[in-house]
Amino acid sequence: MNAKDEIRQFVQKLLTENGDDRPLADDESLLSSGRLQSIDAVEIITFLEKKFGTDFSEAGFDREQLDSVDAIDALVESIGPPKG
Repeated sequence: MNAKDEIRQFVQKLLTENGDDRPLADDESLLSSGRLQSIDAVEIITFLEKKFGTDFSEAGFDREQLDSVDAIDALVESIGPPKG
C-alpha cells in the first residue's frame, strides 16, 4: 500500500467514525465542506507524524494542506522523511 492509499484509508476511517459513509474522492474538500472538523485535522497530523515520521513542528502547514487526500499526500511528499 502506498502513502496515498494509507492516507485515504485513515481519512475514510475518520469519516466513518463521524457517521459519514458517503464515497470519498481524493480531490474532495474535507474541512471546508464540513465533512471533517478541526479535531479531525489534529488526528490527521498525529497519524502523519507517526506513520511517515513527518515533523510538523518544524515544517508547519495550513488548513488547505489538509483539505483533501490529494493535498495531504502532497504535504507529506513536500516535507519528506525526517532529517537526522
